[in-house]
Amino acid sequence: MAATGTMRRSFGSLAFSISKRAFSTSPSPVDANGLKSMNLFSAINHALQIALESDPRAYVFGEDVSFGGVFRCTTGLADRFGKGRVFNTPLCEQGIVGFGIGLAAMGNRAIAEIQFADYIYPAFDQIVNEAAKFRYRSGNQFNCGGLTIRAPYGAVGHGGHYHSQSPESFFCHVPGIKVVIPRSPKQAKGLLLSCIRDPNPIVFFEPKWLYRLAVEEVPEHDYMLPLSEAEVIRQGTDITLVGWGAQLAVMEQACSDAEKEGISCELIDLRTLLPWDKETVEASVRKTGRLLVSHEAPVTGGFGAEISASMVERCFLRLEAPVARVCGLDTPFPLVFEPFYMPTKNKILDAIKSTVNY
Repeated sequence: MAATGTMRRSFGSLAFSISKRAFSTSPSPVDANGLKSMNLFSAINHALQIALESDPRAYVFGEDVSFGGVFRCTTGLADRFGKGRVFNTPLCEQGIVGFGIGLAAMGNRAIAEIQFADYIYPAFDQIVNEAAKFRYRSGNQFNCGGLTIRAPYGAVGHGGHYHSQSPESFFCHVPGIKVVIPRSPKQAKGLLLSCIRDPNPIVFFEPKWLYRLAVEEVPEHDYMLPLSEAEVIRQGTDITLVGWGAQLAVMEQACSDAEKEGISCELIDLRTLLPWDKETVEASVRKTGRLLVSHEAPVTGGFGAEISASMVERCFLRLEAPVARVCGLDTPFPLVFEPFYMPTKNKILDAIKSTVNY
């Protein structure tokens, strides 16, 4: 995929490029190591191809998916696998998820797409009261573990309050489901395949800001990445930073700027928010003595509050400063005021310095 005006973003051993323009959907060559340059939506598309190809019980459905969807994540799938396995649904989110629960309960791999995470709320009852409790209320006689719900979330630069929300914390309060958010193309492919094959219903939020902007060398073969296992993507000694999804790229920039001022930051990608990897975060906080959590969702009731409370419980005597949270504001997601709402690099850098100098 040819690109112009790209900037490299290094995440420890991982590096991907952020481009100033969209990328072609034409295929790129596979190198000698079996790697192929993909942006995030192409990696999602490739994971769905593998899921459909490797399991005849897999189905992909949602609004407009048969022609590729608004973000092109399902491009070519209906042509390749037929409209009996990749098909459009009515504009009815509760119907999409309810159908997916039934399909999964019959032993199938139901991969449902919610066109924007902002519109997942009509399906809230189906996810929370049906999918999450299906196994528990039947005493494990029945389950809908084959259900995966994909939904693009987060800011996109011009989405306003109906196309920019980050609703992950709503679902992190619900036992019985898993919540997963990738940060890059390689992560997206491996985590999505793990979600599709996991024996539990999963909500998989995709950072739409990165669909075309994030480009990475992704293995061409079928692979899975572990769920509920955080990844330390930058080693440090002075402060621990925890985030997920698109926010990791912003946090990495803040870490790089802090390093220029002599502050060593350890950066952790949580990857799975429910159930989350407390042990990895705890080990880091015990080492650094400081913690900063950042996410796009509003600060009040955001998942950062859960991380903060858990680390205070586990590491109270090791903390050198209060836990810092750099998050979205407690307002509806704005349109023209989006730059003021977002947890930017400079906001994070200021919080890093304030916490270290406490």
